[in-house]
Amino acid sequence: MFKSFNTKFPEYEVITPQTKLSFTLRSMTVQEEERLKASLVTPAKVLEHLNSCIYDCIVKKPAEIKDFISFQKNITVKDRDALLYGLYHITYEEVRNYEVICSTCSAKNQVTIKATDTFNITPYPDEDILTKSIRLALPSTVNVTAFIKQPTLEEEQKMIKELNGNDAATESLVIEKFEQDIPNSKESIVYSNRSDIYMGYLDLLPRDRKAIYASYIENFGKYGIELKMKVNCVKCGTSDSVNIDLVDSFFRNAIGG
Repeated sequence: MFKSFNTKFPEYEVITPQTKLSFTLRSMTVQEEERLKASLVTPAKVLEHLNSCIYDCIVKKPAEIKDFISFQKNITVKDRDALLYGLYHITYEEVRNYEVICSTCSAKNQVTIKATDTFNITPYPDEDILTKSIRLALPSTVNVTAFIKQPTLEEEQKMIKELNGNDAATESLVIEKFEQDIPNSKESIVYSNRSDIYMGYLDLLPRDRKAIYASYIENFGKYGIELKMKVNCVKCGTSDSVNIDLVDSFFRNAIGG
């Protein structure tokens, strides 16, 4: 009966850009690839399976990360991008068969590049991003303040389970709470339940949505990794700068794309 090979896995260290924790990841196995393939059948479970796959491939981790629950509590969704990059790099090295549509002539260009050639990182400059909250007075919705934060993997999973993870629900995940001032009253109404935050977000005006997004990017979202490459169109020669969707690339590699 087959037991297992004595495989020496290649490893790669990642420092998460937002929480600044050190993890060492090993390459995935074919079995773990197969599990990722299976998760594509249920899209709502994709991120959950991806988080689990990353955690299972960690061989060294900080003392405060004791199990999968503490991993999700202490890792932000932007940190996951960096860990996913590390896992991708040590497993595949190359971004293969990546399709880029030319901005000038709309021709489809298939490119293959090394993941390391696209990598840039901007670390968070302060100490504890998980406790930071930014107060934003909304420009169009009178007497309402939004508190902006960086969501963790745990908060993302709760949102997906409660709200099925549609686009607006995902956008609202960066909102910690709403406070609504009541005229002639010393007290405010606070909406901190995720469902209430989502419904409040849908009730906003487009200028408020843009202000929330801008505040999130300035205070949190710009800190992380970026995978960017230049592609010259083989048909017309136009040079386009393209941000790589690593999750998409990851799954296409896992299914042999």
